[in-house]
Amino acid sequence: MNVFGMAQLGVSTVIFLLAATAAKHWALAPSFGKIAITLALYTLGNLIMLKLIRDFGMSISLSLSAVIQLVAVNAVALAFFGERLTAIQGVGVALAIVAVALVTLGPYLQGR
Repeated sequence: MNVFGMAQLGVSTVIFLLAATAAKHWALAPSFGKIAITLALYTLGNLIMLKLIRDFGMSISLSLSAVIQLVAVNAVALAFFGERLTAIQGVGVALAIVAVALVTLGPYLQGR
């Protein structure tokens, strides 16, 4: 993935974080405006992901996006919404990060 692709991945991550935050706000106090913003943000994030999938492939694009979002969404949930992970959930998050790293980096570590 090149610099432009990484930038697009960063933008989509920010958009998905905003969408997740909007979804949390909707869950706390549902309203039509909040759900409309949430859906618009998720749609925009997915449109960017479609371009990344076309340019870099599905496995790399979605794997990188998944792990970045996993870390970012957990950081937002823990820092801003006061949510907590149990020890087992924390291990699950760590294992998910390792799994995606292996899927993403595996071909490069094996020399393709």
